[in-house]
Amino acid sequence: MKLITIIPAYNEALDIKNVSKEALKYSDVLVVDDGSNDKTNRLARESGAMVVNHEKNLGKGAAIKTGLKFGLERGYDVFVILDGDGQHDPSYIPALTAEIDGAGVVIGSRFLGGIPDNMPLQRKVSNAITTNLIKYVTGYTLTDSQCGFRAISKGAAEIFVDIGYDDYVYESEMIHRASENGVVIREAPISCRYGHEKSYITWINVLHYIFFILKLVLRKIKSRVTS
Repeated sequence: MKLITIIPAYNEALDIKNVSKEALKYSDVLVVDDGSNDKTNRLARESGAMVVNHEKNLGKGAAIKTGLKFGLERGYDVFVILDGDGQHDPSYIPALTAEIDGAGVVIGSRFLGGIPDNMPLQRKVSNAITTNLIKYVTGYTLTDSQCGFRAISKGAAEIFVDIGYDDYVYESEMIHRASENGVVIREAPISCRYGHEKSYITWINVLHYIFFILKLVLRKIKSRVTS
């Protein structure tokens, strides 16, 4: 099994070197520098990771797609997506990839062992709402649809690489696209570190995401009414 970890990164100079070095213990690593204006690119290279650079900030979804294309072109079989801000612990990479046999996607879940005490309240609320909406739309019974720590098979990557969204909506559309193509999704328990991680999600991103979810819900309601 040829494995690559893809780390989308935008201005992650504080953590990217350590995250990349830890991930390199388990797989090849590609950092997709999404137009950073700090030392992310240089520090990622110093870690020993491969680096691809976007000339300008295109969005997390665009960075993930760049990574998937890179891996598919080089014959990788399994793709792990890992945030570059230190929130995800790379030591869980083997646990996620161990579940990929027979599945298209394995999502790290922060809730399989119960609600984590260290998770900020707003994340608990937003994840609960979104996960239930995703369940309604896709039929997947997931506990943590919003976790970006994922393992993806080659077959699923070939489906996801053409998704039209470039921002944070991409990760939810990945689940929706999986449901349309009969892709099996599993979860594996993980824990997360919360603290100094930054959020680049703007109100425009939030509104775009709400519109995306509502569009899926309305489409689902319409299909049930007409069926």
